[in-house]
Amino acid sequence: MNKRFRDRAEAGKLLAQQLLDYAERPQAIVLALPRGGVPVAHPIAQTLQVPLDICLVHKLGIPRNPEVAMGAIDLQGNKYLNERIVRELDISMATIDRIAANELRELQRRERTYRGNRPAVDLRDRIAIVVDDGLATGATMRAAIEAIRRQQPAQMTIAVPVAFQGTIDRLRASVDRIVCLMMPEPFEAIGCWYDNFSQTTDAEVCAALQESGVNG
Repeated sequence: MNKRFRDRAEAGKLLAQQLLDYAERPQAIVLALPRGGVPVAHPIAQTLQVPLDICLVHKLGIPRNPEVAMGAIDLQGNKYLNERIVRELDISMATIDRIAANELRELQRRERTYRGNRPAVDLRDRIAIVVDDGLATGATMRAAIEAIRRQQPAQMTIAVPVAFQGTIDRLRASVDRIVCLMMPEPFEAIGCWYDNFSQTTDAEVCAALQESGVNG
């Protein structure tokens, strides 16, 4: 497969067909990376008839071009840096700390908005299916993998519609399974492979989680 997706929902429906071996398994749970991963993950959870939750991590963008990731941060404030990018761009630790502090505040806001008073699901011994709308550098997914691993799931699968081949290769040893519909060459950017790649809103995230019983 090597075509553009109409939107994230279509990508999720197509991805779900490659994950049917997880259907109705009591330990399975779909974990979306907000915001863009949620509309991909929602139809997956519906098709598999398993719970949907979120994994709150956030990209750390480089100064002057925040769309390019130099790393990511999780809700506990743990930073996961691409040391090569940091070194090549000579980004100071003070700059990294400033950007990380801003993104941590955004993560905390998202947790309040998306979860309300409901606690996160306990992932111990669960089968975690981690979903995003695509992988470019993989920085945010790397942070998600480390954050989830600390909760000791039984298995971890990454599921994405589109990704850069090199990123998939680097992540393979970190998880039990990777499901990716296409790894186009040249890759360019995730948004190039969607007809509609408009920004997912907080309201859309909340609606999907509320339907799945996550939003409080």
